[in-house]
Amino acid sequence: MIGIRCLVYIATAVGTGLFLEPVFAQNDVKTVEEFLFDLPDVRFESIAPPAPFQAAWALQIRQPLDHANPEAGSFWQRVYVSQWDVTQPTVLVTEGYSRGANYASELARQIGANQVVVEHRFYGESMPDSLDYRYLNIRQAVADLHRIRTLLGMYFDAPWVASGISKGGQTTIYYRYFYPDDVAASVPYVAPINLALEDDRIYEFLNTAGSRACRKRIEAIQSRILTEYDASLLRLKWHAKGEGLRFEYLTLEEAFEYAVLEYPFSFWQWGSDCGDIPNPNADLEEVLDHFLTVSGLGFFSDDGMESYASHYYQCAAEFGYYGYETEAFAGLLRALPMTPNPSAIFTPNQMEVEYDGGALADSVYHWVEAEGDGFIHINGALDTGVRRPCLKIKTEMHCISSCKIKAMVPREFGTCPRDKGRLSGNLWNAGWVCRFRAC
Repeated sequence: MIGIRCLVYIATAVGTGLFLEPVFAQNDVKTVEEFLFDLPDVRFESIAPPAPFQAAWALQIRQPLDHANPEAGSFWQRVYVSQWDVTQPTVLVTEGYSRGANYASELARQIGANQVVVEHRFYGESMPDSLDYRYLNIRQAVADLHRIRTLLGMYFDAPWVASGISKGGQTTIYYRYFYPDDVAASVPYVAPINLALEDDRIYEFLNTAGSRACRKRIEAIQSRILTEYDASLLRLKWHAKGEGLRFEYLTLEEAFEYAVLEYPFSFWQWGSDCGDIPNPNADLEEVLDHFLTVSGLGFFSDDGMESYASHYYQCAAEFGYYGYETEAFAGLLRALPMTPNPSAIFTPNQMEVEYDGGALADSVYHWVEAEGDGFIHINGALDTGVRRPCLKIKTEMHCISSCKIKAMVPREFGTCPRDKGRLSGNLWNAGWVCRFRAC
């Protein structure tokens, strides 16, 4: 006997039409495509599934710009749905930026789950016709996730787990804070919670990461490049021309100095090897070739500013970010100030943005420490994005730091009722089946 899925909708007036909100669903009887076809405010097409999924779809879901005021307008948000087995849990991947293609996340592969990947509002194809940055904030972004979870949860009705990486991991945490009942567990990777517009914890990290000898070699490379300022800038100018880089937001000189100051951050963030740092007294060409593989000018070009414009707005308004210490380069900088520390925030069109003082970030940070149960935090020992290896753990929240991960993970994961090296497939059960050593 074939059952019938019953859907009841509430119509909400919007300036460009109606949002139909499902309020009841019963019984899994349709294929995914039949289900998607019946959903309001959803466009979709079948796409090739990434292994090991059985099928996948690219969706556009119409979202209100302001979830508290649907009449403010709407935009289409890009979402990827990948099916493994509808009876299994679903991993909700909370992207922090654009997502141009579907992929299989580590967590979904490990626990044998379906997957929903959500591109962040105001990134990639998830852009409104008019960029009104008033509607780019974390409350609206997590409300997007909640609406998608509500819509797709009518079909994928086993428990859900949220996960994201870096800024996407940050979104995972904020999503859980505002909608604690949406998911049974949260697994953020290297997720920063900045506590100030210029979070000075980064300086402590950069001054203690790796060995003292390695840090000295990093600083020596920076000093060599800045000491031979004119020769370095000339070489990099021709490199930029060959790459088609444009510099109007920043001058070439400003971009050059920012890239040199960024070098240690990028070095640790991307896992560079201290053994690959050339002798600072080597030929300048060799030094600059190495520098370009680690930092480089592209991030500070106009294309970089445009690609990350929404990110910088969020940092300036709510999230905070980091800056660059300059004391070691007194007398070497020409375009950037020595004080205050140059900021790594570059707002869209250099617009003035008022920082909220970090009140929300501070609340979330302390909530995670005091009440953030049902989390697994996966952090890197040398990850600049997290600023420090781990939050202090006071509750049934667990973290894995890669300062221990090579030796620790097989042993700690071995306490799970599944194979060593695998995340447990029972994360969504009441209580954790895996007890990780608190960091």
